[in-house]
Amino acid sequence: MALSPNDVDVRAQRRSARYQEYRLMLGAFRRDILALISLVIILAFVIGAIFAPWLTPYPDQGRGEPNILEKFQPPSWKHPLGTDYLGRDVLARILFGGRSSLSIGFLVVFLAGLIGIPLGAIAGFYGGWIDEVLMRITDVFLSFPPLLLAVAIAAALGPSFVNTMIAIAVTWWPWYARLVRAQTLSLREQYFIQAAHSIGVGDLTIILRHILPNVLGPVLVQGTMDIGSAILTGAAISFIGLGVQPPTADWGKMISTGRIYFIERPWFAGSAGAAIFLVALAFNLLGDAVRDVTDPRTRRGA
Repeated sequence: MALSPNDVDVRAQRRSARYQEYRLMLGAFRRDILALISLVIILAFVIGAIFAPWLTPYPDQGRGEPNILEKFQPPSWKHPLGTDYLGRDVLARILFGGRSSLSIGFLVVFLAGLIGIPLGAIAGFYGGWIDEVLMRITDVFLSFPPLLLAVAIAAALGPSFVNTMIAIAVTWWPWYARLVRAQTLSLREQYFIQAAHSIGVGDLTIILRHILPNVLGPVLVQGTMDIGSAILTGAAISFIGLGVQPPTADWGKMISTGRIYFIERPWFAGSAGAAIFLVALAFNLLGDAVRDVTDPRTRRGA
């Protein structure tokens, strides 16, 4: 069916308004120095993890091959961050460890959102007994301390990268369900949702085209901050031996093994701890910036 000139004008105006909104958001983000620094730090670690085999002259040591003749070497030009108790280059281990640690952060948030966002939207949109059942299940998960529950699930499933990711995601999805439900409860009373109902638009279409796009802003902010927390949680599980297993590099495992030698040889555990600190801080600062940029009120205030 051909569009009338008025319809074409309306769509063009909507595209123009959306483009202007994106420009304002990008401009506000570029003026935030802390956000730019955080983004640079995150990109540096991501690039380092992806291109680890080409960024270090010791890729085999990064993958776990020992080099006993050079164990416990202090930082030098040959080994900028020194070597560990098996003679492996610590910088190579940090780069390769970023693969598992960063993957846990991103995948946990993705899986938690994949579970929690649809459940929260359904609970908030339909209400009634559906909302009651879903929220009571959510309350059951929220009644346990997240780290304790994640450790219990990881112990039951067995120590591995995949099981660690599943254990953390299972404990985190309720936060996204709660967040999306609260947003959906307010959105379903808006006039544009009622108008869509009145012209016979289906519930699934309303949820997908009108509800979810309008809740993605708060979810994006929460997800950005949660990546750093997921990395910390994954490192904690690896620290007690239930996460990524040797010889695969992992920041939490590096701290666990390096703590024994920390007093005399602090570069091993200290380097891994600094990596976790920088990444977690960068994601938290970036999340604050995303919140300010996506909220028109704070953006105007800035």
